[in-house]
Amino acid sequence: MKKRIAILGSTGSIGRQALDVIERNPDRFSVEVLTAYNNTELLIDQAVKFLPDMVVIGNEEKYNLVREALKKYPVKVFAGSKSLEEVAGMENTDMVLAAMVGYSGLIPTLRAVEKGKQIALANKETLVVAGELITRTAFGKGADIYPVDSEHSAIFQCLTGEQGNPAEKIYLTCSGGPFRGKNREQLLKVTPSDALAHPNWEMGAKITIDSATLMNKGFEMIEAHWLFGLAPGDIEVIVHPQSVIHSMVQFCDGSVKAQMGPPDMRFPILYALGFPERIPNDFPRLCFKKYPNLTFEEPDTVNFRNLALAYEAIRMGGNIPCALNAANEVAVGAFLDQRISFIALSDLIGEVLQKSEYIKDPSLDDLIFTNEETRIKTELLIDSNHF
Repeated sequence: MKKRIAILGSTGSIGRQALDVIERNPDRFSVEVLTAYNNTELLIDQAVKFLPDMVVIGNEEKYNLVREALKKYPVKVFAGSKSLEEVAGMENTDMVLAAMVGYSGLIPTLRAVEKGKQIALANKETLVVAGELITRTAFGKGADIYPVDSEHSAIFQCLTGEQGNPAEKIYLTCSGGPFRGKNREQLLKVTPSDALAHPNWEMGAKITIDSATLMNKGFEMIEAHWLFGLAPGDIEVIVHPQSVIHSMVQFCDGSVKAQMGPPDMRFPILYALGFPERIPNDFPRLCFKKYPNLTFEEPDTVNFRNLALAYEAIRMGGNIPCALNAANEVAVGAFLDQRISFIALSDLIGEVLQKSEYIKDPSLDDLIFTNEETRIKTELLIDSNHF
């Protein structure tokens, strides 16, 4: 039987690549739900091509546009955040690919988990904001979470078949981004276009900036903590500029497993959608002759302080990782709008965290409140021209 897929965030980078994977495997997968927030043109094109049972446009003002474009097709059209939550748990799907960007993916992913769905998780912010809540609910509802991030997919692949053999350490690899080796003086001159030029990966704007600041790697460390149950001190980030070793696991006997492959997100997407089967494909293969040297370095947490802030946030726990994510989303938006400098990103986020009220065991309502309050505080600091 075909696996029925709902893609939350189908017009983003992960969503588009997932549809490419599905199109190449029509005998294995069908698309039942597609969602987007603003990109009506691409959502309509995707709906016409894949004919899902339903689509959701998050921006309610664009509902009529999508409905009119699809009225000739057997596709139901909905709009708004409540509809996004509802379709995430619909009975006509087997797996939900959570590929929405940032905090917006939290509630729909939680609703899918509450329904016991298989989750292909590409939205790392879900676990950054509410890792304890998500993992506890998944355990209680029997919802399996399959990581889509290349690093977490690599760890998952290294751990598969190792039941009973505990990992003692995880190595998260990091390209270092476009500014690896730059000092503070050089970073003062960075523009948004500079930061959007990632050396190895093609991604959306927000995650590309997060990669440049190393916040993305900090988020991945927090995600790994919740997915694999290791303490933050047992998750080490190492810079690997070639980006062909996607991550490594060190076991209790000192042996290390590494997962390798080209920097192509279709590989981890296909692995998550098809697990436990490895599905044959015609994607470009890794050519070792192109990589005569694989190198590793310590990350620079002085000039790229966001990674250190992420470790600080998860060690504090509670609602602080939620505040970290909210402050970062606002700060990245301000940088892209040229309201703050690149170097101010971590200074701004650090100050916001210092001003955040700590809640040890936050409920979902506490997390929602923390997110809203942190965004307000961050905007106020930006408007004060302190940064």
